[in-house]
Amino acid sequence: MASPDPQDFTLSAELDAEIARAAGAMRNARRVMALTGAGLSVESGIPPFRGPGGLWTKYGEPPMDGYERFLRDPAQAWRERLSPSAPWAKALSETLAAAKPNAGHRALAELERIGRCACVITQNVDDLHGQAGTRELLEIHGNHRLLRCLECVRRFEPDEIPVDPEALPPRCPDCGGLVKGDTVHFGEPIPPDVLRRCYEEVSAADCMLVAGTSATVFPAAAFPVEILRSGGIVIEVNPEPTELSEVATLTLAGPGGAVLERLLRYVAGDAESEEGRVS
Repeated sequence: MASPDPQDFTLSAELDAEIARAAGAMRNARRVMALTGAGLSVESGIPPFRGPGGLWTKYGEPPMDGYERFLRDPAQAWRERLSPSAPWAKALSETLAAAKPNAGHRALAELERIGRCACVITQNVDDLHGQAGTRELLEIHGNHRLLRCLECVRRFEPDEIPVDPEALPPRCPDCGGLVKGDTVHFGEPIPPDVLRRCYEEVSAADCMLVAGTSATVFPAAAFPVEILRSGGIVIEVNPEPTELSEVATLTLAGPGGAVLERLLRYVAGDAESEEGRVS
């Protein structure tokens, strides 16, 4: 079932009161962090991958052995990166190039700026959090714009490494390792530096915003559970119920842009309502 159109959303008094409660919890928390997923970027024009209207539903899925294929023939993988031929690759590249941050991305960046969100972990590869201004950002599945050395895991902007179509694949200027796109392929391990930082941030937090994700795919699925297990608070933002809704401390049922923007106003003290402590 497709998610409700954010344009049709009207903030109810009941939801507004829940947002105010969530803001109170965040203001009372020692350290707040966020976990985001594909649902947050739908309002930026990036469809989900699966389901009605999904990119992969319309254009086909990437190969499930994508990482193995890269290692087997990195030169061919690079040729495909430079000139995509698969329908799903073309569609994804065009969609990501056209997308811009929405109100949800901007609200999270502002929460960081005012000291109420220490870190964002995202499962998205679209670069929209970074474009919105988030600095403490952990992109668990990589960033479609960047390149990464498979040996030393250093990331590079595209113009930092010369890519000669006649001498593929490119090599890391630091260690000589094989360079690929930063996006994590099917079958590829999560980069160890990012995964380590994720667990460090989760262990330090006592409040987590979970926006635009059902948080059912590991390792991200473990993060809100760990917060709850340690006695912390999980605030879910999603227009549709998810498996996390059953265990989250608070569920704010609405589109990420509108809900996070309103939440920011309460946290920053720019909105009026009754704020209640979450117990």
